[in-house]
Amino acid sequence: LTLIRRYWSHDERGILTAQTNVASCLGDLGRHDEALVLKREIYARRVAMGSAADSIVRAGGNLSSSLTTAGRFAEAKTLLRDELLPMARQSLGPTHGFCMDIEEWLVEALRMDPNATRDDLREAETIMQDVLQRRRRVFGPAHPSTAWCEGELARVREALAIRAQVNAGESKASPQS
Repeated sequence: LTLIRRYWSHDERGILTAQTNVASCLGDLGRHDEALVLKREIYARRVAMGSAADSIVRAGGNLSSSLTTAGRFAEAKTLLRDELLPMARQSLGPTHGFCMDIEEWLVEALRMDPNATRDDLREAETIMQDVLQRRRRVFGPAHPSTAWCEGELARVREALAIRAQVNAGESKASPQS
């Protein structure tokens, strides 16, 4: 990164690519807070530069993944729902891999949030069913992304079942008026 900045300081895209690699390494090393700071910077620069939609969506996806890992679910959901998903749908189309990735990351953030409501989990299930249908149509049933979607849909349904059991237990425990 230092060499790129020194010798190719005019190559902003190259610098952002190197920073993305550094942020990924930091995350792999468990240094999530440092990775998160760098990913925020990368995403902001991509947006400010007016990069291509796929580059912005990729940088935003990396940021949302770090936000989810850091337990910042509300921020991740807002980024995915309000910024990335509309951009991906409009510029890439609903059957583009990045668009479906964004929806899958939203589902993950909804499912992993310890404060997720039953409505959140139902929303996640609906989104995942739709994405799975598109993945099967676009990539086929044997594609690894399709298999991952099937697994994620099962995890969402499991979370819904657990939520229903917890709610049923709370109903039985509360006194009747």
